[in-house]
Amino acid sequence: MKTDFLVVGSGIAGLTYALKVAQEFPSKTVTIITKTNSDETNTKYAQGGIAGVMNLTEDSFSKHIEDTLIAGDGLCNKHIADIVVKEGVERINEIIEWGAQFDKHPDGEFKLGKEGGHSESRILHHKDVTGNEMERALLEAIKKCKNIHLVTHCFVLDIITQHHIGYLVTKSTPDIECYGVYVLNLSTKKIEKIISKITMLATGGNGQVYRTTTNPSIATGDGVAMVYRAKGRIENMEFIQFHPTALFEAGVKGHSFLITEAVRGDGAILRNHAGVAFMEKYDERKDLAPRDIVARAIDSEMKINGTEFVYLDCTQMSQEKFTEHFPNIYEKCFKIGIDVAKDMIPVAPAAHYCCGGIKTDEWGQTSIKNLFAAGECASTGLHGANRLASNSLLEAMVFAHRSFLKSQEQIEKISLKEGVPDWNAEGTTAPKEMILITQSIKELKLLMSDYVGIVRNNDRLQRADRRLDLLHEETESLYQKTEVSPQLCELRNMITVAYLIVKSAELRKESRGLHYNTDFLRKSSLLQNTIL
Repeated sequence: MKTDFLVVGSGIAGLTYALKVAQEFPSKTVTIITKTNSDETNTKYAQGGIAGVMNLTEDSFSKHIEDTLIAGDGLCNKHIADIVVKEGVERINEIIEWGAQFDKHPDGEFKLGKEGGHSESRILHHKDVTGNEMERALLEAIKKCKNIHLVTHCFVLDIITQHHIGYLVTKSTPDIECYGVYVLNLSTKKIEKIISKITMLATGGNGQVYRTTTNPSIATGDGVAMVYRAKGRIENMEFIQFHPTALFEAGVKGHSFLITEAVRGDGAILRNHAGVAFMEKYDERKDLAPRDIVARAIDSEMKINGTEFVYLDCTQMSQEKFTEHFPNIYEKCFKIGIDVAKDMIPVAPAAHYCCGGIKTDEWGQTSIKNLFAAGECASTGLHGANRLASNSLLEAMVFAHRSFLKSQEQIEKISLKEGVPDWNAEGTTAPKEMILITQSIKELKLLMSDYVGIVRNNDRLQRADRRLDLLHEETESLYQKTEVSPQLCELRNMITVAYLIVKSAELRKESRGLHYNTDFLRKSSLLQNTIL
């Protein structure tokens, strides 16, 4: 296949970019590929909302920027924060024009929520399924564009660069170029190549590296791993955000149901097993402190009391307001026997968001020519050491737009690459035992959760490093002699991402934001990114 624009991923970043280039260039082809269904993305599971300064009477750009910088603990790029906050309102109005509906008061004004780390109420939401609503609107708009080709169940194996046409490529190679991707078509079981002029990676997060995560099963860090293999730049991977309040269900592992931070914004209180509110011990902002602080506080309480969870108390809240604002959460709790009017909700932290990723500039450009990245897989400089709640959807839309603007300048100067060889699967055979893959995935999740979680130390990181070396060696051996499958490729990608998290954590000789190392409890005066 040949295409002018190739978009890998169908979340808010990928769909926004695809829609913009398709509308601007109706005679050019736009191809979106996704490894499952078109709506199965991290965007779909974003409950809380999108932050935006919609009320200039009580709020301001400077307040939103300041809140972002405080949450990022000194590592945010202020220039990028200025861009995202100030351009974000226009992007929000744009998606409203495309059909996204946010909750409003009877007078037509938006219902603006407040979440941890925010000094004002500025969160737009669609009940407690905001991401799902935004994705719905974008997919509806995509269907109207005749030059967009959406291909589902297509697993990307690797980015095509000079390496694949016989050149030696290293980290120091100048002007590495992207020519497209190799994909495993899950419908035909064949490995195909897609040659493109410009490629946008919008591959989402990597929460599946951990045993418990709010991310769907597809969040295996594929984009980050592929760029690293292609010798592109990756940064700040140590900053893994654990959402403080994922629903705790005994015996349930993997994808945890998210209890949005907006519940605490509306008045819910965290309590330990004795029923005591504990957040005032950890931060003067109590239950509305930034996520890194709340997650560590919950982790501390669980360790002090020897429990697997704490409680989120919503019993004092207006139940009419709760069921109106959080119908999805109410229904989920009711199904498992929790009446939020009478019962407290058991919650525990779960891996939620990666603040680092593929290093990009202010236009979404990666260190590889003709390759852009946006959304959670990208590291734009906005989040620093900790993401402010509800800034992620905003960032995705802003950088999808800015990537579109830069692509608009470049597309006519780029030609499709000729002479790219087919995928070489010579010498590989069908896998004899899937347990070699599934057991390695279990081992990976366990070691990352135990050694590289909310709280870390040097000994734990060294253990993780050694065990990852062995998993890497075993998996690469399997990869060299076995026919590729999504499971094998995801394992390989997850090991790469885990390695990057561990190495970045080892490089940071301090505790900052989401990286909390008990051997380095003080912050360093030298503010710098960890670039690999």
